[in-house]
Amino acid sequence: MTTQKQIKTALISVFHKDGLEEILTKLNDSGVAFYSTGGTKEFIESLGYACTSVESLTGYPSILGGRVKTLHPKVFGGILARRSNEHDHIQLDKYEIPEIDLVIVDLYPFRETLASGASDEEIIEKIDIGGISLIRAAAKNFSDVVIVASKEQYAPLANILSENGAQTTLEERKWFAKEAFAVSSGYDSAIFDYFDEGENTHLRVTAENAKILRYGENPHQKGIFYGDFERLFEQLQGKEISYNNLLDIDAAVTLISEFDELTFAILKHNNACGIASRPSVKEAWEAALAGDPVSAFGGVLICNAPIDREAAEEITKIFFEVIIAPDYDAGALEILMQKKNRIILIQKEFPKTTEQIRSLMNGYLVQDKDLSIQTVEDLKTVTSQSPDAREIEDLLFANKLVKNTKSNAIVLAKNKQLCASGTGQTSRVDALRQAIEKAKSFGFDLEGAVMASDAFFPFPDCVEIAHDAGVHAVIQPGGSIKDNLSVDYCNANGMAMVMTGTRHFKH
Repeated sequence: MTTQKQIKTALISVFHKDGLEEILTKLNDSGVAFYSTGGTKEFIESLGYACTSVESLTGYPSILGGRVKTLHPKVFGGILARRSNEHDHIQLDKYEIPEIDLVIVDLYPFRETLASGASDEEIIEKIDIGGISLIRAAAKNFSDVVIVASKEQYAPLANILSENGAQTTLEERKWFAKEAFAVSSGYDSAIFDYFDEGENTHLRVTAENAKILRYGENPHQKGIFYGDFERLFEQLQGKEISYNNLLDIDAAVTLISEFDELTFAILKHNNACGIASRPSVKEAWEAALAGDPVSAFGGVLICNAPIDREAAEEITKIFFEVIIAPDYDAGALEILMQKKNRIILIQKEFPKTTEQIRSLMNGYLVQDKDLSIQTVEDLKTVTSQSPDAREIEDLLFANKLVKNTKSNAIVLAKNKQLCASGTGQTSRVDALRQAIEKAKSFGFDLEGAVMASDAFFPFPDCVEIAHDAGVHAVIQPGGSIKDNLSVDYCNANGMAMVMTGTRHFKH
């Protein structure tokens, strides 16, 4: 049995008509008969093509304010009839039901209506019934019927019609069915989320725009990104963005979003190895690079201000994978684009996601993103010595960094510059020792520096070690039953300590 099927009849009822004219012309040229409703029927006839109304087919008008138009056996029978089933043909003949070989339909704009702030009544009316039913019916019967469920599939159908005329293969019809079920499942998920009202009683995740990556975290792993990267970034040049690039880019934009003043950061493996806030991009870059010029090699660079030529002349001296900024002047691009593999991105907007999802074992973990940013008002001084104005600035700076560093984490900072961090250690003491050793190896004088911890100190050992290294002030969430031990040590040694009441574990 041949898998080629001729399209002889088409049911078309769509909201989006851009790109439809080309398809209608090709179908009409192939002698395809049209059925339609309302505005789509008027559009077809405006092109000079004959079109039979669905009301004429069913013998019933559109009723209930348009809620019921296509829900009729003469429509669904023609879609669901199995062309190879003799009994189905007998029933089609008996009830005078025409076969429908192509269904082009889209859905009421539910998501758009919801996002517009419309009333509940308006939102409910945008829950499509007829359209979703037509999509499911035609997709189910893909052996005989072509289903186009979105304007995104107009171009593939037009290509088929151009190359082969009004006929399709089983493989093509199955592809359209797959895409149709992707449309219907995503639509239903959006409706569920509306009714769930944020209670998270069930997890429904849908994402469009699958992009196959070269590989995953390692070459032997498959990697796919689902999302609209181009909405957030414009890539000016560079090689294909990898799985690990995407992880670092996400970490970079999350970190830089914490800062209002001009700030430059360098990241490796999702952690900042250098970051500084300064009056100019060049100064911020030089201070960030000084934090760890070794780890900066092959890093991801990000700045929250446009890159100028003066800064680019210094930045280009090292090898880096990615640079992100809100813009670049012409002179900067002339310099940065000399290395063709460099990924140069303009950040157009910040991702507005508020949840994180992680797969593990036989399920998923879902949590709110850590969007908490501490300010001066959140700081509670718990020592007799209070931090001065400069130390408060550094404490808040360091706290933003430690929040975005893998736990257990310690950050040492001075003059709004990262001196060093201890990242991803099983012991907080080890994290601190790592940070101190690293800072000293790059020539930092820690006298007057501040220390930030992502979680509380169960013992005074960390403040003791930090004090010996020259740290004058500490920021931490507090919450240990032994907080007093660290506070007492600070009081005895002239150190200032503030608590925020907010822990920032990151695993």
